[in-house]
Amino acid sequence: MKKLSALAAALFAAAALNAAAQAPAAAPAKAAEPVKAAAPAAAKAEEKKEAKKEMKAEKKEAKAEMAEAKKEAKAEMKEAKKEAKKEIKEEKKADAPAKK
Repeated sequence: MKKLSALAAALFAAAALNAAAQAPAAAPAKAAEPVKAAAPAAAKAEEKKEAKKEMKAEKKEAKAEMAEAKKEAKAEMKEAKKEAKKEIKEEKKADAPAKK
């Protein structure tokens, strides 16, 4: 994707330079406009790339947080299950002498 963006920016700049070269000599200010437009396009592409990189990092961080939360929830459930078994065992012990 990086190569494609760079290639697109280079093609755009080349097209702008080509258009500037073909412009009549009477309008030099107008010929410079496409070259000026190439710089913001390249900057915008770079900005988009950075934003994508940040989003990817945030997604990775969120995924790690979710994994940690899942791990903690699993540990809590295991502990709760253990406690429940312990309580059932104690209730059975308490009921056993009463029956005899």
